[in-house]
Amino acid sequence: MKDKLRQSLSDLMMLPGLSGHEDRVRRAIKKRLDAAGIASRTDRLGNLIATVEGDPEAPSVMLFAHTDQLGFITRKIEPNGLVRVERLGGVPEKALPAQAVLFCVGEGRDVGGVIANKSHHATPADEKYKVTPYQDLFIDVGTDSAEATRALGIEIGTPVVYQPRVMHLNEDRVAGTSVDDRAGCAVVLQAALELQGAPGLPTVHYVFAVLEEFNLRGAMVAAQSLQPDIAVQLDLALTSDTPDMAHRGEVAMGAGPAMALYSFHGRGTLNGTIPHPALTRLFETTASEEGLPLQRTAHVGALTDSSYVQLVGEGVAVVDLCFPSRYTHTALELCDLRDLEGLTRLVCGGIRRMGRGFDLNRDLYT
Repeated sequence: MKDKLRQSLSDLMMLPGLSGHEDRVRRAIKKRLDAAGIASRTDRLGNLIATVEGDPEAPSVMLFAHTDQLGFITRKIEPNGLVRVERLGGVPEKALPAQAVLFCVGEGRDVGGVIANKSHHATPADEKYKVTPYQDLFIDVGTDSAEATRALGIEIGTPVVYQPRVMHLNEDRVAGTSVDDRAGCAVVLQAALELQGAPGLPTVHYVFAVLEEFNLRGAMVAAQSLQPDIAVQLDLALTSDTPDMAHRGEVAMGAGPAMALYSFHGRGTLNGTIPHPALTRLFETTASEEGLPLQRTAHVGALTDSSYVQLVGEGVAVVDLCFPSRYTHTALELCDLRDLEGLTRLVCGGIRRMGRGFDLNRDLYT
């Protein structure tokens, strides 16, 4: 399974898919589902939804991850051909200078560029430790005029992402662009394949959502259409095993999947997720019975699609299951394939236990 996850993750990471422009990623996932004989459909926003009917007496389940990545939108082309951009999503400004980027003009026509960084030899001491606001940054695409830049297909509104890249570190770790959340997508896809044809399952909606980095919009629309009883969301967990993050919790890279017991954004979007007790009990039991490690995380400063999915209809029982990740939202995020494999096994084991008789009555668990 680990090798399958490596290949799937690597393939998906190499596809640009800025929030609102995820179509290449969606088409690649749909092709894999088609090859496995799993039918899917795309809604108007671009969510890819594959529903596998199961026991109608069991609660229905939506298993989902987001396909989009953060990046930029072209906002101005200077007369000398340099390009200025608007930020889309939580882009860390201090990690931007000297990064390679890709203007997503079209398949086979994309244009590379470099976010400028002032020459070190000309940088005075009082500038060396300052972070340049993204509005003041510019991107060099190798042209000398606005006309030449536009001739490459770049125009106001053209999506821009970090140059897609995959690095295999040591035996089990993968670094590169859009680990958040192509790793989650790889796990959802693998879970769909692992569960295919298994008896006694509930109806499962496999959803590859859009617009998560643009204020958590896509998965909520899918949930409104599907009206699931349960939603299991797969995304990253912040690790605490590097010196700069040691105070944040206890999640470690390579120590297995994690379950979020609390999340809250704490700024801007005042939203978050407190998971349903039936689901936390279920996945704790699943991990124990199947011999899987299960880490626990509670954090402020990040949130996921589940924060809105839980509010659909009369309320949806939700839980966030996670893979540990380092260096989030940079051009080189990091995850561990052993954690992805454990997460896949945890998800599949949990869904197998959501059959007829699985009760969402909170009073049974609190």
